[in-house]
Amino acid sequence: MASSLPIKAQIDLILLSLEALVDVGSAEVLALAEAMGFEAYLPDRVGLWRLRQSSPLRRGRNGRRKLDVDEARALALICTRLAQQHQQTIRTAVERWQQQTSQGRPPHLDPVLGDYIDRFTSLYQERMADDSSDGSELAQLALDLLVDLLFYSTPQGARRLWITLLERTTPAPPSLSLVEPEPVPAPAPELPTLFPHSDV
Repeated sequence: MASSLPIKAQIDLILLSLEALVDVGSAEVLALAEAMGFEAYLPDRVGLWRLRQSSPLRRGRNGRRKLDVDEARALALICTRLAQQHQQTIRTAVERWQQQTSQGRPPHLDPVLGDYIDRFTSLYQERMADDSSDGSELAQLALDLLVDLLFYSTPQGARRLWITLLERTTPAPPSLSLVEPEPVPAPAPELPTLFPHSDV
């Protein structure tokens, strides 16, 4: 992944990676949001689309301009839960990449990795405004995200993800701890922005 991206762009790429690998769609994300008590932040498909469309990498960018701190935390925790639910698939894919590397073979020659890379590349090119990345760059991004997902699937995955989001954000935000937001009944109250003077 790019070394420096807004949090909303990082989260969107993580969800894109999950979608490419295990076909995670909006229905699964919204079901988890409801189960985890975050439906006030993600009430429906349109709300989820607007949050993801706020990524500066997105084509069109017709979504929200900012994520507030609780929206960002809720999305991060949902990403972590999804990674945990699909941990075996993620681990298997990473192990296949290691095998291909040890044998000196390109990752895309493995059927599982090849399908994942192709699907990720297709989704990225379809949805993102950046058309400067070639196939090899997108393949590497897909593989980097795959390794990240493996770390996020561990018991400490939520903490790992939040730290990563902050470290890769520009400009660097103040240190914040990942405290699970309290489930909020709809409608959501006004919430503070994550970075009052910068675009998340």
